[in-house]
Amino acid sequence: MASRLLWASRAASFLRISIPYRGFASVVKDLKYATSHEWVKVEGDKATIGITDHAQDHLGDVVYVELPEVGASVKQDGSFGAVESVKATSDINSPVSGKIVEVNDELSSSPGLVNSSPYENGWIIKVEVSDSNELKNLMDSEQYTKFCEEEDH
Repeated sequence: MASRLLWASRAASFLRISIPYRGFASVVKDLKYATSHEWVKVEGDKATIGITDHAQDHLGDVVYVELPEVGASVKQDGSFGAVESVKATSDINSPVSGKIVEVNDELSSSPGLVNSSPYENGWIIKVEVSDSNELKNLMDSEQYTKFCEEEDH
């Protein structure tokens, strides 16, 4: 019996080593998510928007973030900027419609914050939400996790 367990643990260890393991990116429970991999955190009529951990992981090291102007309007699913990485450049789409009230100027000098802290210091814009009903079109954390798993397979 002991030799069978030893064999099984060696086999499991071998499998873990021989198959490249990529841990699933983190998903924050209280946020809403777009199919284009942006997250939104709504507090009152203000929304903070960034790209998800999953998105930054697929992009690789972010080297530049194109930020919009404060005061500009954004539409749900409309592009408002771009993230450039060592692998690709991707548009950033807004999960909600509204007016931009703040941009994360820190990203101009430290675009890597999108990689190291996508849900905290790597936020991109803050918007005054014009239609809170649009949040119904977004996924919760469980739906987004399932969406990413299906997309990656």
